[in-house]
Amino acid sequence: MALVQLFCCFAMLFKLALSVDHVPMLLWSTHSSLWNSEATLHEGHIISKRELHMLLQPVFTQDSRNLVLFFQDTLSIDDFTYISETSENEKPFHNVQELLESSSSSLVLSAVECQATSHLLDYLQETADWKLTNIDEVEVSKLEVDTSKPNIFVVKLQPINRFNGNSTAKAFTANDKIIGRLTMILQKQGIQFSVIYTAMKPSRIPRRPDIVLETRRRLMATDATVTVPEPPLNVTNGTNTCILFYASNFSLTANKSIHVDLTNVTFVSRKVDFSSSACSATNATLSLNYTGLLDGINRLEIRFLMTNKFYAGSARNWFTLDSVEIVQDNQKDARFNVSIISAPAEYSFHCQLVGTSSLYGAELIPVNNEAKIWDVYISEFQIQGFSIEGGLFSYASDCTSFFSPGIWMGLVTSIVLLWILTYGIHMIMQLTTNSRFDDPKGQALSVPQTE
Repeated sequence: MALVQLFCCFAMLFKLALSVDHVPMLLWSTHSSLWNSEATLHEGHIISKRELHMLLQPVFTQDSRNLVLFFQDTLSIDDFTYISETSENEKPFHNVQELLESSSSSLVLSAVECQATSHLLDYLQETADWKLTNIDEVEVSKLEVDTSKPNIFVVKLQPINRFNGNSTAKAFTANDKIIGRLTMILQKQGIQFSVIYTAMKPSRIPRRPDIVLETRRRLMATDATVTVPEPPLNVTNGTNTCILFYASNFSLTANKSIHVDLTNVTFVSRKVDFSSSACSATNATLSLNYTGLLDGINRLEIRFLMTNKFYAGSARNWFTLDSVEIVQDNQKDARFNVSIISAPAEYSFHCQLVGTSSLYGAELIPVNNEAKIWDVYISEFQIQGFSIEGGLFSYASDCTSFFSPGIWMGLVTSIVLLWILTYGIHMIMQLTTNSRFDDPKGQALSVPQTE
C-alpha cells in the first residue's frame, strides 16, 4: 500500500495539471545518491524533454553504465492507484514497489512529456557508444551481460487490454513479474545498473471531479481517451535525416482477398527494414522491406520514388512522388504512377487519403498487370524527401484543392437560397393595388367587360 499512497499523494499534487500529453516515469538504480527524490515534488509541473535529459545526466557519469528500459504501450498515473485498488487477487506492482523501496537511489516522475519518452532511446544512443540489446519475455532468463562497454537493454512489455478489468490487472501483473525477474538476474550477476519504467503514451485523460477545473455539466459526458500519433519513419544518410514518412493507416489487399496491415510493423514495432533507402539532392527512394507477414507473402518490398527538380515557370524547386512499386517474393515489380503528389522542395506533402481508388485525394494508377491485383489504402499520408531540418516535417502542402467538396456544397446552397430570395422580392414588387373600390353604402360597382 505504500506505493498506492505515494501515487495518491502525487495525484493530489498534480490536480491542476490538465495536460494530456504526459506519462509517469519510474527510475531506480543500484548506484547510491544518483537522484534526489524530493526534487520531483513540483505542483502541476510536467517534465520537459530538456529537463529529463538533465535528470538522466548522472546515469552517464557512473563507472559501470548499464541501463534497462521497460517500455509499455500506455501508462498513466491513475493506473498505479486504480488498478491496485480494484485488483483483489492480483498484485500488479508488487515487484516495482519493492524495487523502488530497496534500491540505493530512486526517482518518481509523475508527468513527463510524451515527446521526451518517445525520443528517449534515440537520445541515449547519441550520448555514448552503447551496446543496444532488445529483450523479449523468453530471452530474459538467458541474458548475458558484457560489462566491457555500456549496455542498454530494451524490454517492450506486453500491451494492456483496457476493455476488461481482470485482463488489465493480469497484464500489469505479468509485466511486473518480467521487471522483477530481469532485475533479479542482473543483481545475481553482481552488475551495477539503472532502470527506467515508462510508456510511449498515456492510457487515459483524468476526468474525475476532484481534478477537473471546469465545473459546468455536459450532456452525455464520457471519459475521453488520448490518441498520440506515433513518430514518423525516419531515414538518415549517416548523419542527417533525409526522408520522413508517416501514415495513420497503411494497408494493402492482394487479389481482393489477402489483406496486409503494415501500420503497426512500420510505425509502432518498427519491424521494417529501410536500409535500402537512398537519398541525394535530386532523387530519393524510400524502400520498405517486410518479411514473414503472412503465409502467402514471405517477403514484401514497397518503394516510393521521389525527384527534386527546378521548374522555370515557378522559379523554384519542386519535389514529386513519381511512382510507387510493390515487389512480392522477388517477383516482377507492380508499378503505380502517382497523381498530384508534389510540393515545393522545402515543404512536405500531406493527403488525407492516398490509394488505388479514384475517390481518394491522391490516386495510385496501375501501370502494368502486376499492379492491377493490388489495392492500396493509406490514410493521413505525409512524406518529405528533401530539405528536412531538425528531423521534423516541414510545412505541409495538402492535396485538397482550394474548392473542396464542402466549399462547393456551401456555394451551391448559398446560390439556391439567394435565387429564392431574389424571386420572392421580385414577386412582392409585382403586387399592385385595385384602381377602383366598391362603396357598401352606394350603388354596386359595375365594371364593363371592355375595361
